[in-house]
Amino acid sequence: MTFNEYQKQAITTKIYKTEDALAYVTLGIAGEAGEVAEKVKKIIRDDDSIVSGQKRVEISKELGDVLWYIAAMCEELGLDFNKVAEENIQKLQSRKDRGQLTGSGDNR
Repeated sequence: MTFNEYQKQAITTKIYKTEDALAYVTLGIAGEAGEVAEKVKKIIRDDDSIVSGQKRVEISKELGDVLWYIAAMCEELGLDFNKVAEENIQKLQSRKDRGQLTGSGDNR
């Protein structure tokens, strides 16, 4: 499955209002990413940083939710999800080639 195929299927399950779309999907990304972070925090706190099979499944589900919101944001902004992914890899490869993976700033 490509990102674009995922996007087309995922968007068929949206239930938010069009006028609230951008705010809704932005908050969704932040919320679901927070749920991933919470699960990892609790693994560190409660499980000595050991990721059990069950915890891995739980995190995978949350990552799927993050993916859904990213697909929805691409849809709402008229972005091609495959292109977003491809451009990100190109950016990261360029930074790697130039020794700029570390540091800060969007345009390094």
